[in-house]
Amino acid sequence: MFPKLVPYGATFVPFPRLQPSISDSGKRVQVEFYMNENTFKERLKLFFIKNQRSSLRIRLFNFSLKVLSCLLYIIRVLLDPPPQGNKWYHIFWVTRCLPLWGLQVSVALISLFETVLLGYLSYKGNIWEQILRIPFILEIINAVPFIISIFWPSLRNLFIPVFLNCWLAKHALENMINDLHRAIQRTQSAMFNQVLILISTLLCLIFTCICGIQHLERAGKKLTLFDSLYFCIVTFSTVGFGDVTPETALSKLFVVIMICVALVVLPIQFEQLAFLWMERQKSGGNYSRHRAQTEKHVVLCVSSLKIDLLMDFLNEFYAHPRLQDYYVVILCPTEIDVQVRRVLQIPMWSQRVIYLQGSALKDQDLLRAKMDDAEACFILSSRCEVDRTSSDHQTILRAWAVKDFAPNCPLYVQILKPENKFHIKFADHVVCEEEFKYAMLALNCICPATSTLITLLVHTSRGQEGQQSPEQWQKMYGRCSGNEVYHIIMEESTFFAEYEGKSFTYASFHAHKKFGVCLIGVRREDNKNILLNPGPRYIMNATDTCFYINITKEENSAFKNQDQLRRNNASRSFYHGPSRLPVHSIIASMGTVAIDLQDTSCRSASGPNLALPPEGSKETRRPSIAPVLEVADTSSIQTCDLLSDQSEDETTPDENISSNLEYAKGYPPYSPYIGSSPTFCHLLHEKIPVCCLRLDKSCQHNYYEDAKAYGFKNKLIIVAAETAGNGLYNFIVPLRAYYRPKKELNPIVLLLDNPPDMHFLDAICWFPMVYYMVGSIDNLDDLLRCGVTFAANMVVVDKESTMSAEEDYMADAKTIVNVQTLFRLFSSLSIITELTHPANMRFMQFRAKDCYSLALSKLEKKERERGSNLAFMFRLPFAAGRVFSISMLDTLLYQSFVKDYMISITRLLLGLDTTPGSGFLCSMKITEDDLWIRTYARLYQKLCSSTGDIPIGIYRTESQKLRTSESQISISVEDWEDTKDTKEQSHHRNNHRNSTSSDQSDHPLLRRKSMQWARRLSRKVPKHSGKTAEKINQQRLNLYRRSERQELAELVKNRMKHLGLTTVGYDEMNDHQGTLSYILINPSPDTRLEVNDVVYLIRPDPLAYLPNTAPSRKSSICNTTGADTREETQL
Repeated sequence: MFPKLVPYGATFVPFPRLQPSISDSGKRVQVEFYMNENTFKERLKLFFIKNQRSSLRIRLFNFSLKVLSCLLYIIRVLLDPPPQGNKWYHIFWVTRCLPLWGLQVSVALISLFETVLLGYLSYKGNIWEQILRIPFILEIINAVPFIISIFWPSLRNLFIPVFLNCWLAKHALENMINDLHRAIQRTQSAMFNQVLILISTLLCLIFTCICGIQHLERAGKKLTLFDSLYFCIVTFSTVGFGDVTPETALSKLFVVIMICVALVVLPIQFEQLAFLWMERQKSGGNYSRHRAQTEKHVVLCVSSLKIDLLMDFLNEFYAHPRLQDYYVVILCPTEIDVQVRRVLQIPMWSQRVIYLQGSALKDQDLLRAKMDDAEACFILSSRCEVDRTSSDHQTILRAWAVKDFAPNCPLYVQILKPENKFHIKFADHVVCEEEFKYAMLALNCICPATSTLITLLVHTSRGQEGQQSPEQWQKMYGRCSGNEVYHIIMEESTFFAEYEGKSFTYASFHAHKKFGVCLIGVRREDNKNILLNPGPRYIMNATDTCFYINITKEENSAFKNQDQLRRNNASRSFYHGPSRLPVHSIIASMGTVAIDLQDTSCRSASGPNLALPPEGSKETRRPSIAPVLEVADTSSIQTCDLLSDQSEDETTPDENISSNLEYAKGYPPYSPYIGSSPTFCHLLHEKIPVCCLRLDKSCQHNYYEDAKAYGFKNKLIIVAAETAGNGLYNFIVPLRAYYRPKKELNPIVLLLDNPPDMHFLDAICWFPMVYYMVGSIDNLDDLLRCGVTFAANMVVVDKESTMSAEEDYMADAKTIVNVQTLFRLFSSLSIITELTHPANMRFMQFRAKDCYSLALSKLEKKERERGSNLAFMFRLPFAAGRVFSISMLDTLLYQSFVKDYMISITRLLLGLDTTPGSGFLCSMKITEDDLWIRTYARLYQKLCSSTGDIPIGIYRTESQKLRTSESQISISVEDWEDTKDTKEQSHHRNNHRNSTSSDQSDHPLLRRKSMQWARRLSRKVPKHSGKTAEKINQQRLNLYRRSERQELAELVKNRMKHLGLTTVGYDEMNDHQGTLSYILINPSPDTRLEVNDVVYLIRPDPLAYLPNTAPSRKSSICNTTGADTREETQL
């Protein structure tokens, strides 16, 4: 038989048992039914106490009775005639009319009955606990005398302190508020209750004092209620005018008692209120429902809020004019930081930013933030943690909680590990940190300073940085940094509306020539995919969304066509190419740009044109720049079979390509994580064994033990990381993309602190020339074995184990010192470094006594004072693309709230996503043979008319004018010594020449000679001016540095000999300390090209040129021969 479940306090009555016949079931089954029958006491308790709604009504009725009794007391005082005769008589006896007495008796009877009933219902075995309760005692004092007066009429005028019912009203009010919160199913507000208790306590004290003083003074001055009120207010406020004072001893004693009570009770209440107020300030309170319904707000959910993260978010979010009226609600589980609190007290932020301490996993905290009414929710991961996977798990749970609570709220989520992306694929926008980080590091190796290019594009700026600087490069760099990506519908645009029905390259070139804007991509109305440079075959439609790079969006631009009326009747030539250089005049003021529209008509034949010098001026004549045609001719478009293994970039008649370059093209068969976008890559026909991936250990398939033994034709790319995470896969894919020429593929060496997992090795064993080695950049032997002496780039990834430090900014300390050591040992090596904090960029390649670096430091401080969000942009390592911080890409997530296309465009530029028909980012270098093009506008035309490429910027390298390189200093010292001792100068020159080409051990006196030169310089009294003396001091300092570097070079060469490595490839004197590099995004059309400029290009998808059956267009896009199928751009 099953056990019987007996509810507490119930009586059970068994019903008759049902006995089915044996023929029906074969056996008897006993079934008992029970009915719950409550006692009368239980039913009363359910009505008066347990039931929330009925209990609330009872308490409201009780509160009304107490207030009514207090009002009846006031009425009795007002109707009481002035006392006469014996003064003590009037203290014990009052005048009470019969109707008033009847009302007070009725109220007393009801109150006493309710009190006794509630005491009986709450009785738990201890009668004295009920009797000695203060509310019960007060009820007896106020009600029993009235009941006695019913049976003893002579006591009807007995004074009864009915005014003490105010304390019972206070008690009933507190219980009523508690029941009210329970009844409406809302969390009780401790702050509201405490304020209510304080106010009610203060009112009860004042009311008790008023009534007590007034009654006791019936034997004295006979004060009225108003006089008593005046006296109590003056007394409790500690003013004490003294015009109204008590006379009788009882009234004076009563005042003393009330003051003592007030001094004890009120401070306790105020202390509790102050404590709750401080706690409320820490937790942030609530975001008003009324404000949430009338104003727009976004919610920022973070694990811990640092001042840098907050300011980056606020500066980027409020940089957009249409977001000025938005509120930002921060939901964070930790207590607000002191620096954050100080910033949020600034009037600019205190009115728009609200900090709430709470968890996104609690519905009550999400309700406090009014998440269901928010315009968006930003969920950021905590990157400064050792366990980044755990940080991602917290982010995932927050995203799930927000989606469950507010399904319609748009989610903007930042995730750290790519393998966790598929858990939050429901989010509207997702930025995976490691995907973007490794993709940018990879592109930095083939397109210099890609990280700086992307960072400048995703930051909001007006281009005012550096405009007060005396240096021209800083002005150009700062002005061009204001370019961003914007969008507009073609038919609504002044920039592009006239190019409807024209090819994409035609629209891009002419819009740049006329307005200075760079059209980089489009999106069809019926398609969500964005196409970057779809090529000359793409025909523009009126409903297309155009994406362009400009200093500001078109809606904030004012157009002025200065010479239009004067040139309306000018004759136009049949040649559509640009006849003169347009001037890109931009006036940036308060977010509005005025663009001077230059005349694009051709001038007379006597004016400047694109024709080259006569044939006799050069031995070979280059072809002139062809015009960019409106519609492309598909019959003459270059085509290449990308699916085959034979192409011109692989084999030439003059060289034999070894079998290890015979690669296939296809999609990687194995991905290390879910959610990676498939990319067409160079792959091996068969995957190599895992043992062959180890660079420094031989196996049964090969006997190589260092990078030099492999005999690579191209220089290495070395990646130094702590672990081989799945994000590292995104470093390899862009470097093996199908559009990279096979003969230009660089070997990739992964220098890992910890051995990689097998699933990662299974993913990379299909890619050609990818190896790994277990080692650290702290160890010089490991660096030499992995081939650092003949590497093109060294990529140093910030280690996860160092991200959590006692002092936040010290998280980069180990990385910075290691990179500085690399820089000193291998000065010719191009080192690309990732840091956690952007502020630490100033320590990269640090030189304490470099005057130029000190000048840049002052410029950075001035730009920060002017309110720039990119104050660090003028640091030489960042401008050159040699350092970046992934935290700078946080703005990409913030910008996507206004520009929902920015994440997609960035992923396309970095090669993380591949859309059919969309182009890719690459670069080309300007040589001396290309200077005949002269300007950026002519280069734009040349590229659009020949290969269909769209240039978006220039990476320029120039020499530093404010500092002297070491080679110049050494020459100056030699010339100075020549006036002293020609023979010694000749000997020094020979030593210098030999030191750069042979082993340092062949010249043991070199350091001693260098120190002798320095001492002679210090002893010699110069006969020149003070400027010359300063120059000589600088030369002496650099001579010392030169000898120190030679010691470092000797150390490196000795270790190479010890490891059995050749020292031929090591050149310790070749460095780039005398140059600076920077980026010009979308420069003006009249910008002059210089030697060694690297031009960023968006090249059309080569697969789009595969032969098809589409009808031919009207005209050709280029006049190149069909035999040229190389992937490189040839000018």
